[in-house]
Amino acid sequence: MKATATGRNAEAAVADYLVENGFKILAKNWRTRWCEIDIIAQKDKTIHFIEVKYRFSESHGSGFEYITPHKLNQIKFAGRFWTAQNHWDGDYRLIAAEVTGLGFENIHLVEID
Repeated sequence: MKATATGRNAEAAVADYLVENGFKILAKNWRTRWCEIDIIAQKDKTIHFIEVKYRFSESHGSGFEYITPHKLNQIKFAGRFWTAQNHWDGDYRLIAAEVTGLGFENIHLVEID
């Protein structure tokens, strides 16, 4: 799926937010033939796989509402794929990042199962 300029700007805002909060960005838009992850970041000894969802406003629902059970399964698969490919046997988390506002100023992170 091709990212829009708005989507790339939302992902950049989340990456900046993560760095400001002590994360190291390992990859942006990591892709394979079978899966993708918007942002892969590390803080301390934990890898975080972040799915970014942007909405200008919540009038049509929050970004979190767009993480369907199917999308959640894709995120889980991508996390397992990355950990296997990179021989990572440490802790990892799946994170949803909801971004709202014209200037991408509102960022909320939620750990997902």
